[in-house]
Amino acid sequence: MRHRIKGKKLGRNTAQRRSLRLNLAVALFQHGRIRTTLAKAQFVRGHTERLITIAKRGLKKAQAANNPQIAVHARRLAASRLNNDRDLVKKLFDEIAPLYNEREGGYTRIYKLGPRKGDNAEMALLELVDYAKQSS
Repeated sequence: MRHRIKGKKLGRNTAQRRSLRLNLAVALFQHGRIRTTLAKAQFVRGHTERLITIAKRGLKKAQAANNPQIAVHARRLAASRLNNDRDLVKKLFDEIAPLYNEREGGYTRIYKLGPRKGDNAEMALLELVDYAKQSS
């Protein structure tokens, strides 16, 4: 029985899972969509949605107080979870988070693509919702 067992291991140890999550999140924020296995897409989805929510809330608090310095804490939290990549954090706060001001959640979408030819792994396309419209 799998009672109270949460998360996916993906056949990796803890450090490898953290690295995989970081790399997939960075790729998603840089490109807007990534093609990966379904298990990896489901694994990274929650992490990226939390990061967008952190950015959104930080911007909202800064705007309400009319003081951009209030968003510094949210930027530092996001930076710590994105390997302190300043360019990516800037993109997250300046381009990606403002797209989802009116949206309560569900910032990503997973399309199933079918099995991969080599090992029959279920493939999926993980993308940011409405991001392609904005960048075009």
